[in-house]
Amino acid sequence: MKTYLAEVLGTFLLVFIGTASVVTGGFGGALPIGQEGIGLAFGIGLIAAAYAIGPISGAHLNPAVTLGVFLAGRMPAKDVIPYWIAQVIGAIIASLALWIIVSGQVGGHTGGFGANGWDTTKWGVSSAFLWELIGTFTFVTVILGVTSAKHTTAFAGLVIGLTLAGLHFAIIPVTGTSLNPARSIGPALFSGSAAIGQLWLFIVAPLIGGAIAGVVAKAGIFEKD
Repeated sequence: MKTYLAEVLGTFLLVFIGTASVVTGGFGGALPIGQEGIGLAFGIGLIAAAYAIGPISGAHLNPAVTLGVFLAGRMPAKDVIPYWIAQVIGAIIASLALWIIVSGQVGGHTGGFGANGWDTTKWGVSSAFLWELIGTFTFVTVILGVTSAKHTTAFAGLVIGLTLAGLHFAIIPVTGTSLNPARSIGPALFSGSAAIGQLWLFIVAPLIGGAIAGVVAKAGIFEKD
């Protein structure tokens, strides 16, 4: 149970810090931090969570990461669903907390809550899907690489967080950058029908990307000869 609670807390930290940077300090905010600032917020949020709860649960914070870790042979099947549930709960609590905070804004909060989505007048669904799939594959591959038994480093959390930030720099203009079904589910529940309507992509594409990364890792790419 402590492991699952750690995933709830870690995912809360990641989603709250990241989406708060969008809602209160991102595009259109009083102190706009822009694309780079939002990317760094997500990266720093992940670094904080990784070092805080990593020793307890591994700090997956993401159903796609959990799937990749499982398919790589690094966790038992019985833990996959509980991890997913914990991660989604953490993301929902984070979005609920942000909703409560900004509901007191003078004049009311009229923006979203950091939900993912793509502009259908600029990007087709296939482009958005591939961005999320390839981005998640890249992200989970890095995670599995720096945490493999023969590659473990004390800087793993920093590397993973900076990778997430870099991927945000690349993908934010297209989908807002999910790479994480839990991160997308939480904000979507508070952002209206448009976000809910596009949510399927931010569940399916990251899970496929994470699964491919897990299969590649299982093939022994990170093992020394």
